Parts: sequence; C-alpha cells; structure tokens
Amino acid sequence: MTTRRLQRLVLTGSVTGAVIVALDGTVLTVAQPALQRDLHASFGQVQWTSTGYLIAVASLLVFAGRLGDRYGHQQLFALGILGFGATSAAIGLAPGVGWVIALRVAQGIFGALLQPATLGMLRATYPADRLGMPLALRTSAIGLAAAAGPVLGGALVAHWGWRAVFFLNVVPACLMGGLALVVRRAALAPGPAPAPIPPSASASSFAPGEASAGGAGSTAAGPTTTGGARPAGGLDLPGACLLALALVSLVHTLVALPETGWTMVTALGGATAAFACGAFIRHERRTASPLVPLSVVGSTTIASALAVLLSASAALFGTLFVSTYFLQDVLALDPLESGLRVLPLAVLMVLSAPASAVLQRRYGPRRTTVTAMTLLTLGVLVLSQLDRNSTAPAIGAGFLLLGAGFGTVMVTATAVIVRHVATAHAGVAGGLQQTAMNIGPTLGVATATVLVTLTTPATGDRSRGGPHWTAEAFLSAMGPTLLTLAAIAATGALAAVKLPRSTADDDSRQPPVMGGSDRDTSEVTAMKSDG
Repeated sequence: MTTRRLQRLVLTGSVTGAVIVALDGTVLTVAQPALQRDLHASFGQVQWTSTGYLIAVASLLVFAGRLGDRYGHQQLFALGILGFGATSAAIGLAPGVGWVIALRVAQGIFGALLQPATLGMLRATYPADRLGMPLALRTSAIGLAAAAGPVLGGALVAHWGWRAVFFLNVVPACLMGGLALVVRRAALAPGPAPAPIPPSASASSFAPGEASAGGAGSTAAGPTTTGGARPAGGLDLPGACLLALALVSLVHTLVALPETGWTMVTALGGATAAFACGAFIRHERRTASPLVPLSVVGSTTIASALAVLLSASAALFGTLFVSTYFLQDVLALDPLESGLRVLPLAVLMVLSAPASAVLQRRYGPRRTTVTAMTLLTLGVLVLSQLDRNSTAPAIGAGFLLLGAGFGTVMVTATAVIVRHVATAHAGVAGGLQQTAMNIGPTLGVATATVLVTLTTPATGDRSRGGPHWTAEAFLSAMGPTLLTLAAIAATGALAAVKLPRSTADDDSRQPPVMGGSDRDTSEVTAMKSDG
C-alpha cells in the first residue's frame, strides 16, 4: 500500500471516528425527552445518561492516549470504535433506564479509547508540516455533524423512536473498525529490505519499537504507519488512577453545582479534585515513567494551547446554553426556528477550519489564534447586547463570529499540541486535547447556570426539565453572564500570546524521538526554549 493511500485511509478513519462521537452527543440531546417518557425515567436519571458518559470519557482520555502510544493507535482506534458501536446497539435494545446509564458509561470507556487515537493516528501518519489540512478537515466534519445532529436526530426520533439514534452508529463503527484493522495489517506488512546501517550508526539512534525508514516506523520528523515509536517504561497505573480521580471529582462537581449549589457533597467533590490533582503532580515529578511526560506537561507552548482550547470551549458552550434559553424563552421561538438562528455558527465552523490551516501557515499559530480568540470574544459580546427587539441579522452576526473564531481555534491550537510533541507521545497529547474539550463545555455551562441562578431566582418546577426563569428576569441576567463568558474567552486570547510565532518555529522545537526512559527524553527537551 502506498504512503498516500495509507494517509487517506487513516484520515477517513480519523474523521469518521470524530464524527460518530460528535453525532452521538447531539442526537442524544434530541432523543432524551422521548427516552424519558418511554422508560418512565426521572429527569435526574435522564441527565445521568449524559453525565455518566462524560465522567467515563474525561477520566480515561489521557491514559487511553498513553495506551495508544505504547501499543499502537490503530489497535486502540479499532477497539474503541468497535466497542462504541457495540454499546450503541446494546443501548438501542436496553429494557430500562438503569441499563441505558450503565451502557452509556461503558460507551464512554470505549469513547475514551477512540478519541485520542483519532489524533494520534494523524500525527503518526502525516509529516508534521502537513498536519494542518487533515486537522482542518476533521474539524469541519465535526462542525457539520454538530449542525446535522439535531435535524437527523429529530427525524429519527419522530419516525422510529429514540432507540433509532443509537442504531445510527452501528454500521459506520463496524466499517471503520474493520478498516483500521486492514490499515494496521498493511502497515505491518513486510516492505523492501532497508539499506544496511553504517557501522558508525548506533542502535540507540532508534527508540524501542522504531524501525529504519524502510520498516514500519519512522522518526518524529517523518510519517509513521504504526502509531509511532513506543515510549519506554511502564504505564504508570498509580498516576492514571490519581488523574482519573481528579477528573471524575471535578466533572461531577461541575455537573452537580448548578443544580444543588454549594453543598457538603459538591464541596467534598471540589476538595477531592484539588487533592488528587496535587497528588498527581507530585507523583509525576517523582516517577521514572510518568503518565504525562515532562516534555509534554512542562511545555509552555502545549500548556498555552490547552488553556486556549479550555477557555474557548467554555465560552462557546456557556454562550450556547444561555442563547438557547434566550431564543426559546425570551423570543418564544420553537426549536426549529432556534436551530436556524444558530445555524451560522455551524456554517462558519465548517468554512473556517480549512481556511485556518492556510492562515496558520501564512501568519503563524500565534497571530491566527489571537485573532480567532478575539473574534470569539466579540461574538459573545454581540450576543450579550441582544434584547426582545433584536433582529435575525443581529443574532446571526453574533453566531457568525462565534463560529469563525471557534473553528479556527480548534484547528490551530490542536495543530500546535499535536505538532509540538514527539510521535511517541502523540496519544498523550491527543488525550490532553480531548480532556480540555470535554472539561471546557462542562465548565462553561456550569458557570453560566450558576451566574444566571445567582442573579435571577428560579421559578417553576425544576424536576421537569431543569431551572425555569421568567423572560424578563432571564433577560436581566443574560448580559452580565455573557460578559463573564466573554472575559473567559479573553483569557484564552492572552494565553495564545505564548504560542509559536510561525509553524517553522514550532517544528524547530519539536522534541526528538530518543531511546531511553521518558524522563531522559523530557530532560533533554526541557533544555530547549518554548519561546
């Protein structure tokens, strides 16, 4: 199999895997009311069909990325997507809401295996200087799925019931899982005999599991087809458990806080998250084979890119949460009309993603991301000025700015994270990126809900669908809430100042793939300036 064909197959699998996960979330939101009625479930039980999945995914993403680095991203992708499809089919056949919740947790575990692999495969297959467009296509596909999800989910629920939205994933998941196994076999197939290694070349020039140019792997500078060089050392199970505990406690606290406020349970959850985070950092500094290598966690560039993604996703999803209430409760639009008002966001996400790859090459990650975060901040500010008399063009302008900014940020910040690490740590980098993209929306919605609740007393029955506000009361609280979310977006623009000036500058600082332990590689990389 030629390199170009292999790259296309990997790109197809990566995009399809990302789309399946994106569609699953959007169509489930539409299907939840019908699920609640059919299974005679409470509102809290229905919420756990989403919360259970989110907790499982967030707690395992980084460890799953590490597994991909060690055992191959193709294998993890195949296992993840086949398991995701199997649990989707099982949910569609579930007899009760308890089964749905349990299977959603299982689906989250497979989703955690799947998501970092979609980025790890790209990093391992494409040269670093050609990653921009594949990542842009992946982001465009996610935006398209986000736009199509509510429409497709609504049609499926209306004609065949809520179970149909879960059967939607089964066939493409099986096809992509089989494709991943075929690609892996092709990658491992014997190739032409490599040229003899000169006597002067040391065997330590290659990392464990890495072959010469004629074999299955390659150096960090070029493409590799087996998922990159495997990192030496163990899997750091204590570190994985501490990180999982920190993320589970954090996500559970963020989800519960808007509904219950500061109680003993939420306070204990926050304290547990802080304690586990501190213990994780202490452990990672001392262990010989850390879950997150120092070359990754100690990089100012990667930390800044993660901060950008966290703040951008928090601002966007918090704004969408508030805007949905504005459109339906203040302007009294039905769900279809509300969806049409938000459509410019999805359209600009799809269009801005490929354009951002070009802008990044021309102007560099720093200028492109700062500009994109500024557009995102302006979009939130525009929406914060809406009232009962706001017209469709004014509303659309705000969502246009949101889509243009967020679509560009997704591509540029993700490209910086994936490009800046050695191929051997691409899975960990992908896990961190996905973690930021899962924690950010939860943080944004929690922040928005808490702010609106604090400034506007809730009225009505909360048990039938969450908090309800009168139109006038909500409108008075919407402005200050969106201004706070705009400030969160602005902090992302400040973090983007630390990104590389140009893609060439980014490539020149990529850590080499070296033999030895992760700590050895990290210490060598730490000598380089992040700029």
